Amino acid sequence: MSMLTRRHLLRRAALSAAATQAGPALGGTASTAGATAVAATATAVGAAALTGCQSDRTDPAATPAARLPFPPNFGWGAATSAYQIEGATKEDGRGESVWDTFSHTPGRIRNGDTGDVAADHYHRYAEDLDLMRDLGLRSYRFSISWPRIQPDGTGAANQRGLDFYRRLVDGLHERGIAPMATLFHWDLPQSLQDVGGWESRDVAHRFADYAAIVFAALGDRVPVWLTINEPKTVVQNGYLQGHHAPGRQDPDAAYLVAHHLQLAHGLAVRALRATGDGRIGPAFNLHPCYPADDSPAAAEAARLYDGYENRLYLDSAFKGSYPEDVLADLGPSSRMVRGIQDGDLKIISSPVDLLAVQYYTPIYVTADGGTVRRWPTSEASWQQIYPEGMYDILTRVTRDYGPVPLTVTENGLPTPDVLAADGTVEDTGRVAFLRDHLAAAHRAVTDGVPLESFHVWSLLDNFEWAEGYDQRWGLIYVDYPTQRRVLKRSAHWYRQVIADNAL
Repeated sequence: MSMLTRRHLLRRAALSAAATQAGPALGGTASTAGATAVAATATAVGAAALTGCQSDRTDPAATPAARLPFPPNFGWGAATSAYQIEGATKEDGRGESVWDTFSHTPGRIRNGDTGDVAADHYHRYAEDLDLMRDLGLRSYRFSISWPRIQPDGTGAANQRGLDFYRRLVDGLHERGIAPMATLFHWDLPQSLQDVGGWESRDVAHRFADYAAIVFAALGDRVPVWLTINEPKTVVQNGYLQGHHAPGRQDPDAAYLVAHHLQLAHGLAVRALRATGDGRIGPAFNLHPCYPADDSPAAAEAARLYDGYENRLYLDSAFKGSYPEDVLADLGPSSRMVRGIQDGDLKIISSPVDLLAVQYYTPIYVTADGGTVRRWPTSEASWQQIYPEGMYDILTRVTRDYGPVPLTVTENGLPTPDVLAADGTVEDTGRVAFLRDHLAAAHRAVTDGVPLESFHVWSLLDNFEWAEGYDQRWGLIYVDYPTQRRVLKRSAHWYRQVIADNAL
């Protein structure tokens, strides 16, 4: 890897990986005219849009309902992840994860917060299941904690950990909610990190062993499995920017990690095929990458940016190859290129049943490979609010990779939620955001995208990684000192959307 590429990767991480998401250049031609139009209109619309995110606009819940019907049996859902909500980090045989280590390292997390208690879902899961039922959820996407199943990342299963997820899955079925389980949402067992973590090829095989244990225990009760959540975020935030576990800043290691995460995905798909039935696929955070102006240089830069943000993961999983422009940019001496072995891409591209898409923000790429902001941001400074990007990314995936069934497994934003004296939380900005993004998803469906379900991020306020508890992303407010749950306005709105099966 050249020093120039190394500098570019570090800059790209600083610009885009503060996020959890990124996006496609839509084949490298993604509407340069559209990007120019955005630039011309951003000033005019920006103030109004930003005001909307701060909950000062006309109440979006008051707009007429049932104008945009969704397909029958559409899977309305919400999403969470284990470390962000479960707590109970030292109970019932759970081992230590990289996020336990990282969050307990001084200076890593805002306010010194940790996931030790989080939303205490481990003890309050039955209450949370009742809230899901009361919202009318048809699907619940959650993650399984690897160190709760294998405390050291290897060996026999911890039965108490499996029993918790069995109770959770059974409780979902009892309430008529379909479970959607994610095998890995970033909480790698610390013992595996100690022997190299995702830089070690062996960890991909240990992940397949863990997956086989979980499939054997729960496979008859879980209809949909997701393998790796947002491998790009592990790469960018964990190994380029360093503000997620394990806190590294090493571009050469980062893309070897990307390869091993993709390999782990493919090995888990094969493990499911060997042990039982069920549907399975990856969960990728995808950002539409648009040229920031009409110049050929901006189009070329956006194309390469898209390669790192999207095609690296999509092409390997669905085409059995890594993008040539990305490999060339990394260079033949990079650890990733040298780490690809014969047969790896065949494993990575093992046929899947669906793709989980997570959309939060677009990226506008300048001629020199930098980025610019075109739209107002949420409380998460990396998140530009651009609902049209939802349509663009869904249609792009279908156009470029075929009619694989899609599910949106994360979409949402943080808002400055306050529990009022009357016990209400008026998060009208979240309602506006979700309404606009659901409208974009609906348009994609009418244009032929095979979208099966939509999961709001997140069901509950939770531990938001490096931001600790400062950002609230949930439909349900969590009063952390008491662990009281309160439905926000967005939760009441979403319940009506689900009941109507329409916007």
